[in-house]
Amino acid sequence: MPRNNYFQFKQFRIVQERSAMKVGMDGVLLGAWANAAGAERILDIGTGTGLIALMMAQKNESAQINAVEVDQEAFQEAILNVKQSPWSGRIQTEMLSFQDFAKQTGRKYDLIVSNPPFFTNGIKAPTGNRAQARHSDSLPLDVLISGAAGLLYEDGRIALVLPVESLPEITKLADLNKLYISRLCRVKPNPQKPEFRILIELSNSECICAEETLMIEFEKHHDYTPEYKALTKAFYLKF
Repeated sequence: MPRNNYFQFKQFRIVQERSAMKVGMDGVLLGAWANAAGAERILDIGTGTGLIALMMAQKNESAQINAVEVDQEAFQEAILNVKQSPWSGRIQTEMLSFQDFAKQTGRKYDLIVSNPPFFTNGIKAPTGNRAQARHSDSLPLDVLISGAAGLLYEDGRIALVLPVESLPEITKLADLNKLYISRLCRVKPNPQKPEFRILIELSNSECICAEETLMIEFEKHHDYTPEYKALTKAFYLKF
């Protein structure tokens, strides 16, 4: 996706001039895929520019949404993006780490969503805020899952986007935190490339996991599959 100062969706705009992480496919995939139906209270962990929180507000017309972000530049743009959206009265943005938020809040949630930092190896980006946004040092997956599990209502759920290599770890963490995988979507870029992301939903209730595979494009670049178009058409202008 082009690194514009803003990204225009059908019902809202994301200003992203100063934020380390711009609008990307991972966030859009999670926002479009997460099941917000029936949720009265939603939490977006590491909201960045507010993208997924705004997608949740568009999908659910009544939910109250909390969005937490630790980076000041992203937080300021999240505030702006929420304020300029049709749902500013339902989204509360707070600047603090998820660890601190989990300790302080007395709230429970029907749905918790997160596009977490997940690069655990390799050279970090040169700027501190981009490195923080991309690397899991600031919010390890085990801390995220254990903290989120403690904030769920009895029938609550957690929805995440992760590298496909994270599946064994997230499966183990779900078991340790008495969570169950209720939905799992393996994402392929195109027919020639392997799966590279998973969209996963964890539930408090024992269930049978609904599994699927989503391919984004056919052989030709920008030749999007009907399934990908159907998933994202409520948001992308081009669909």
